Amino acid sequence: MTDQRPSDAPTSDRPGPMSRRGVLGGTAAAVTAVAGSGCLGGALRSSPDTLRVGTYKSFVDAPSTSAGAWVKKEFERRHDATLKWVVNENEFTSFVQRRKEGVDLGADAYVGVTPEDLVRANGTLDDPLFASFDTGSVRNAENIADEYHFDPERRVLPTGASYVCLVYDERKVSAPPTLDALTGDSYRDSLLLANPRNTTTGLLFLLWTIKQKGSDSYLDYWKKLMDNDVRVLGSWSDAYAAYSNGEAPMVVSYSTDQVYAANNDADMRRHQIGFPNDQGYAYVDGVGKFATTDRDGLVRTFAEFLLDPEVQRKTAVKNVGIPTVENASLPEEFRQYAHVPDEPVQFSYDVLAEHVDEWRDTWAREVASR
Repeated sequence: MTDQRPSDAPTSDRPGPMSRRGVLGGTAAAVTAVAGSGCLGGALRSSPDTLRVGTYKSFVDAPSTSAGAWVKKEFERRHDATLKWVVNENEFTSFVQRRKEGVDLGADAYVGVTPEDLVRANGTLDDPLFASFDTGSVRNAENIADEYHFDPERRVLPTGASYVCLVYDERKVSAPPTLDALTGDSYRDSLLLANPRNTTTGLLFLLWTIKQKGSDSYLDYWKKLMDNDVRVLGSWSDAYAAYSNGEAPMVVSYSTDQVYAANNDADMRRHQIGFPNDQGYAYVDGVGKFATTDRDGLVRTFAEFLLDPEVQRKTAVKNVGIPTVENASLPEEFRQYAHVPDEPVQFSYDVLAEHVDEWRDTWAREVASR
C-alpha cells in the first residue's frame, strides 16, 4: 500500500454487526459529527483532560451494538477525562492525508489501525503518523498474545482480532475442505466476496490465497476462481447483504460471525464457519498514538483502558471480535461461537510493506479487469 492514493485506500470493514462500511474514496473530508459520540471538529483545540480519538464510523454509529458509545461512557466513568470520538468521512485515510498536508490532525490517537493501514501510512508519508508506545509502561500490554502483534516498533497495540474465513449456509452447501475446492463444480456460482482492491475482507482473502498458493501461482488460482463464477462486489456490506438475501450460499467474512448470530437469535444454519485447508487469515486492529499529540499520558491511559480484561471482553462482544490479551476471553455464552482456525495465517509487516501494493495492483490488472 505504499504510495497509495486515498481514492485507492482499502475500506476497513471491521468484524461486527454494524461494521458495514463501503469503499472509501476521494480526498480527506471535514470531520462529521456522530450523534451521541462526542465527535470533535478537525483542528478545534480542547482542554488538557480531553482525549480526541479517531476511529471508523461503525465503531460509534450504533450505540446498541457498536463499542464506541460504551467505551466513551466507561472510560469517562473510570478516569477524570473526556473522550471525544473523531470520525472523518474518509476515516483513517483522512488522517494520512492531513499529515501529508502538514495540518492539525484534530486527534490524539486512532482506534482501528490494521497492519495494512500502518503500511500505507508509512509508505505514503515523509513524517511519521504514529509514535511508539513504551509498552513497559502500558499496563497489561505484556499480556497481548504474540500472534496478534504486527508492528515491530509498537506504534500500534492490538486491541481486537478475528479471522477472515468463509461463512456458509449448511442447508445449501458443505464446508469446502480446501481453497482449491472453491474452483470445482460443487461450488460453482456459490461464493460472494468483497473487492480485494478496496476492502479489508477482500484484501485479506487475497493475501490468504497468496500465502497458500505462492506469489508465482496465485493469479492462476484466481483465474480458476473467477471462471467458477465467483462474484466480486464493491464492499463487504454489499457482499454480506447479497448473502443474507440468499443470492449465494457462501460469503467471505469473519470467524466471529456466529457471535453476531447468537446475539441476534439468528438461524445458526446460515452462519456456519468454514476454514479451507484448516486456515483463516488473521484480522487484527489496534490503537495507535499520533506522533503529533501532546497528551502522551492520556493516550497511554486510554490504551491501558482498552487492554483491560473487562474492557476487552465487553468490546469483543459489541464489536464481534476476539480479545487480544491472554488474560481475557469472551463471556462463556459467546465463547463457543468465536472460532479460531487450526492454522492461522498472516504475512509479516515487512512482507506487506514490500509486496502488498504489487500483489493487489497485479490482481486488479490481471483478474478484476477480465
